[in-house]
Amino acid sequence: MAATTLIDRALLRLSGEGVRDFLQGLVTNDVTHLAADRPLWTGLLTPQGKTLFDFILWADAKDVLVDCEAAQAEALAKRLALYRLRRPIQIEQDEQLAVHWATDGAGPADPRLAALGRRWLAPATDAAQGWLAHRLSLGVTEGIAELGDILWLECNAAELNGVSFTKGCYVGQENTARMNYRGKVNRRLVVVRTDDPGPRTKVHYAEFGLAVEHRRLDDLDGAFVPDWLAGALATQ
Repeated sequence: MAATTLIDRALLRLSGEGVRDFLQGLVTNDVTHLAADRPLWTGLLTPQGKTLFDFILWADAKDVLVDCEAAQAEALAKRLALYRLRRPIQIEQDEQLAVHWATDGAGPADPRLAALGRRWLAPATDAAQGWLAHRLSLGVTEGIAELGDILWLECNAAELNGVSFTKGCYVGQENTARMNYRGKVNRRLVVVRTDDPGPRTKVHYAEFGLAVEHRRLDDLDGAFVPDWLAGALATQ
């Protein structure tokens, strides 16, 4: 059997009455569109619209599973618990399931970009190989190290299906909506080929000779500008 488990991911299970309404008022995407065969990539932001966490939501009957960075699972659970207040919602790590990935085959397409491949939930098997290199080759960024403290739209959230501009309020909605309607996304997270990380570098992947950098739109020389991003930049 092919090795498909993303061992750097964990699953939080949210259960209880009103769990989807709870998430709808917090995250950037429209949870009403969540279905068993339709996961959603979304973010939890600061009130100023900067990224705290990004994750993928999965429907599991009445529960919602949160596909998140394993290293951030505890911190994310604590943050969600702060917003829970007195709601009868349980938040716990699901140890019975793991996140799986393959470039093709079974499972729904990654909700950000179909070219990222297929993703599904099942008991853990052997660790997948090649996910990081594949993701970076497509110019897609994720996780606290790459996205943290960056405005959500500068993380290419609109282009990667990570935000709804028609749903109701959520944390960080005001500034995110204002940026969108004014067309004021002046910087972007991009993947660049470099062996020399500099002040704009968020993360350097020396083994690939690649880095994730936060660049102004007039300073994208050397950056990967894939088709999914090029169209948006052409309208800026």
